[in-house]
Amino acid sequence: MKVDLKKQIETYNASHGRFCVVTVPALQFLMIDGHGDPNTSQCYRDALATIYPIAYKMKFFSKQELGRDYTVMPLEALWWAEDMDTFTSARDKSRWDWTLMNMVPGWMTQDHFEDARKIVAQKGQGPAIDALRLETLDEGLSVQTLHIGPYDDEGPVLAEMHNSFIPGESLTMSGKHHEIYLSDARRTAPEKLRTILRQPVTVAGSVAASLQ
Repeated sequence: MKVDLKKQIETYNASHGRFCVVTVPALQFLMIDGHGDPNTSQCYRDALATIYPIAYKMKFFSKQELGRDYTVMPLEALWWAEDMDTFTSARDKSRWDWTLMNMVPGWMTQDHFEDARKIVAQKGQGPAIDALRLETLDEGLSVQTLHIGPYDDEGPVLAEMHNSFIPGESLTMSGKHHEIYLSDARRTAPEKLRTILRQPVTVAGSVAASLQ
C-alpha cells in the first residue's frame, strides 16, 4: 500500500488567509544549495534536474527492497538573503540564496542515498549530483499559512507575517523562509498555485512553553 506522507504529517497542511503557529517535526531531506533568480539561474535548473531522479530512485529502493511504497513528496525550498526585504517589498530575486529540497522518509538511509547517487551518475543524469546531500532539518516552532496564487504575489503575505503577526505574538524569526510547493507549476494556472509559506520562530520563557 502506497503511503502519502503529506496526509500523515500535519504540518504539510495549512490554512489560506490565516497564520498558524505549529511545531514542525525533524524531517529528512535531499538538499542542494544555490544562489540567484530561480527563473533564470542555470544553477537552479541543474538542481531541479538532479533532485528528482534521486528522489524517484530512493522511492524505488524503498518499494523493491523494503516493501514500503510512498508518494514522492512535493518540491520545497529554503530562501534567504542579507536583506529580507528582498522577499517582501523589493522582491529582488537576483539577491536570493536558496536550498532546494525534497523530503524522504526517515526509514531511508544514507546508504540508500549513496546507492541512488551512483546509479543516477552512471546514467549521466544529475548535473549537480556532487552538490546533493541527505540531511535532517529540525525547524521546530514555526508560523505558516497557505498562499493561493502566483509566487510573485507572496510579498504582502510575507510582509504581514514578518512585520505584524510574528511580533504581535511575541515571536522572533529564527530560521530561513521555507516554501512548500503543493502544486506543479508546469501544469497549474498561476492563480491556482498552492504554496505553504513557513517561517521558523523563537519565543522566550513561559510564552514559549505555552505555545509548545
